[in-house]
Parts: sequence; structure tokens; C-alpha cells
Amino acid sequence: MTLEEVRGQDTVPESTARMQGAGKALHELLLSAQRQGCLTAGVYESAKVLNVDPDNVTFCVLAADEEDEGDIALQIHFTLIQAFCCENDIDIVRVGDVQRLAAIVGTGDESGAPGDLHCILISNPNEDSWKDPALEKLSLFCEESRSVNDWVPNITLPE
Repeated sequence: MTLEEVRGQDTVPESTARMQGAGKALHELLLSAQRQGCLTAGVYESAKVLNVDPDNVTFCVLAADEEDEGDIALQIHFTLIQAFCCENDIDIVRVGDVQRLAAIVGTGDESGAPGDLHCILISNPNEDSWKDPALEKLSLFCEESRSVNDWVPNITLPE
């Protein structure tokens, strides 16, 4: 057995546990941010917040289902948001399940159809730095991902 094979075997369970932990932390962060009123949902609404007050934004979630992958306009928006977040040191992740995200943060209108949840920003609720354990876990997860050149890691939300 080569060293690469041994390392590969060790990192798979660690990677799975790490992903599950990040998914759970994201779930907790979304609920906490929503309770505190510091969650912005929607591509255009998020772009407005990033333009007006980028220093107040602490975390960004980009979400797209498989059918959204072919939406060129959405992918262009994602690229611009990713570049802006990287330039302004805002941690960013991708989620592949918009319906699960809608179940966590709620629906966008009275009919029960989800609003635009393709981009969600989490902002500081006040001038002081927001100390949330889930946010700290996700920041560490993003930092570790960047260290292996995964600039926008994918996270799977728990069921």
C-alpha cells in the first residue's frame, strides 16, 4: 500500500464527518441569523446589501439545484458575487438543494412557493462582531477548504 492510498483512506471518513459538521453548522447559522433578523435572501437583494454595506456581511450562501446549473444569467450572478466575496474576505459556500434551504428559512410568499433563495447573506446584527459558534465553525471550514484551493466549498444540508 502506498502512502497516497493510506492517506486517501484516512481522509474519506474525516472528510465526510467534516462535511456533515459543516452542514449542521450552516443549518444552525441560518436559523440563528433568521431569528436575529440579519438574513438577506435573493440575488438582487444580496447584491444591493453587498454594494451598500459589504463590511457588515459575514457569510454568503449560494444555492442552485441541478436545473439551475443551466441558467447562464444565474451563473454569471454567482461568479460576480463569488468574486466580490473573495475580494472582501467574506466566507462563501454553495448548497445544491434550494428546497431544503426553503424548508429551513421558510417560504417567500403566501402560496408557499419559495422566494429567490439562490443567494443568502448573513450580516452582523449590530456594530459589535457577532459571536456565533456555528459561524465560527463555518469560517474554519471555509479557511480549511481554501487551504486546499477549494475557494467555494459545497455543503450538504442535513435532512
